[in-house]
Amino acid sequence: MHFLLSNDDGYQAPGLAALAEALAELGKVTVVAPDRDRSGASNSLTLDAPLHVKQDSRGFHYVNGTPTDCVHLAVTGLLEEEPDMVISGINSGANMGDDVLYSGTVAAAMEGRFLGCPAIAFSLASRNPDDYSSAVIVAKKIIESIMQQPSEYSFEDALLNINIPDLKHEQIDGFEVTRLGSRHKAEPAQEAFDPKGRKVYWVGPVGSEQDAGEGTDFHAIRKNKVSITPLQIDLTRHEALPTLTNWLETLK
Repeated sequence: MHFLLSNDDGYQAPGLAALAEALAELGKVTVVAPDRDRSGASNSLTLDAPLHVKQDSRGFHYVNGTPTDCVHLAVTGLLEEEPDMVISGINSGANMGDDVLYSGTVAAAMEGRFLGCPAIAFSLASRNPDDYSSAVIVAKKIIESIMQQPSEYSFEDALLNINIPDLKHEQIDGFEVTRLGSRHKAEPAQEAFDPKGRKVYWVGPVGSEQDAGEGTDFHAIRKNKVSITPLQIDLTRHEALPTLTNWLETLK
């Protein structure tokens, strides 16, 4: 089994190193990750500058680009053969609800899926986790299950977005298949001034939970469960197609 591992926290992130070490027990691991924290990069590709690939003492490749750049470059040019699975994480901080639209962690996995590889994004639901050992146990268990039952692991056009509570392993109360919740709109941008007196803005914090009831990823994490959400690539709102078709007739 050949795993391509990436993230959006950067190649020096502890969650990436912990997962790479665990996956090395299951197969070959190739790490291609950003050279710095690229959280919030979403699915952006770098099209106006060349990408440079360097390697550290551990053999991790790091790129002056986005998470999507890393996976795209790895699959389409850097690797001699395609990986069997693309895995992103373990991210520091949850990626739930609307977060997935901005998440570089999810985007790295999504790029792998675009390129034909089964893909999973792992996130630890804490901005300042004490350690990743529990999350690594969960991730390894899920991946081992997939390896043992490959016929059951049929995503078609989906990828898995997995969020793990920041708890000791014995405190985690199982797994739950969930849907994405949603948040209220983001807090206002924060106005400030740089040292030269020029006005600048900081993007405000994300909004609080809005749709976070039973069945959502937010609810599962609050109940100390691992949230597993299948994400689809097709963003079309299919139920709106008949209404729009009827409206289009009025334009004629």
